[in-house]
Amino acid sequence: MQSAPYVTALARVLLALLFIVSGLGKLSDVSGFAGFMASGGIPAFLAWPVVLFEILGGLALLLGVLTRPVALAMAGFCLLSGLLYHFVPSDQMQMSSFYKNLGLTGGFLLLAVQGAGALALDTWRTARRTAM
Repeated sequence: MQSAPYVTALARVLLALLFIVSGLGKLSDVSGFAGFMASGGIPAFLAWPVVLFEILGGLALLLGVLTRPVALAMAGFCLLSGLLYHFVPSDQMQMSSFYKNLGLTGGFLLLAVQGAGALALDTWRTARRTAM
């Protein structure tokens, strides 16, 4: 299918936007986010690294830079955060969020295997190296 690289690129951009917006949103109250993290057993001092991971990882995916390793890291992040914060079988809303995280994990795993698709710096660098 000729449009597959562009569909992959669209998926990459949509996944990236979720994390960029989420990370930027946390900047308005990092201490509140740190408290939330602590409620799940994660040390509060990791709040800033998580915020930076979301923003920088999202930007890397948006641009298509290091797509495979970043997507793999994002998959692990989604799975772990889903298990730590949303796996509450007695709470339907939390379970919906848990399954959303599982779906994101699957999307990131596909991106890690598939690669960046079209319109990505990864693709541009690879094409440039093979042309030389």
